[in-house]
Amino acid sequence: MSAQTTPITERQLELITRAHCDAGGLIEPLLTLKGGAKLKMIASLAQRGLIEQQGGRWRITGAAVAIIQGEAKPEDMLAAVSAAGATASQATPPLAIDPELEAAVVAAEASWQAVQDTPRVRADSKQAQVIALLQRPQGTSIAEIMAITGWQAHSVRGLFAGTLKKRGIVVTSEKAEGGGRVYRAALLSDAAV
Repeated sequence: MSAQTTPITERQLELITRAHCDAGGLIEPLLTLKGGAKLKMIASLAQRGLIEQQGGRWRITGAAVAIIQGEAKPEDMLAAVSAAGATASQATPPLAIDPELEAAVVAAEASWQAVQDTPRVRADSKQAQVIALLQRPQGTSIAEIMAITGWQAHSVRGLFAGTLKKRGIVVTSEKAEGGGRVYRAALLSDAAV
């Protein structure tokens, strides 16, 4: 479904109603969304012809007032907008870009990326202890890891194959002279060399 054929959401209807009743037709003082969500809401309402930019501010249109007052149904407005679609879209200039809003979106995306880049393992966690054991020059055995963490062997192997692999840590094993296996860890970028 395109944005012009989807029905108006309850949140959109509530927003234009509040703008009409409480804010003199202005949308932005009532719009509590941030970043991309705010842009999507504004774009969706503008595509439906329910808001327009006047003097650098978004205001509800007569079509929105007609819906609020019950003189028109949202579906009727969608049909009118889609019927006028080709000619209106050619005659209507593109939406003006709000530099303040764009800066807020960039800042939000940067902060989200910073959160994603931070390690999600505490220094004193069992997972951190296992990684420290694996990074020792002599490596470690599953028995040592089991003794420190209290985990069962299958849980340790699951950590190697799942969590550590997703974090980019490759666990290698070698058969030791005594018959057991010795496990070591390397970052995925180091192991590829």
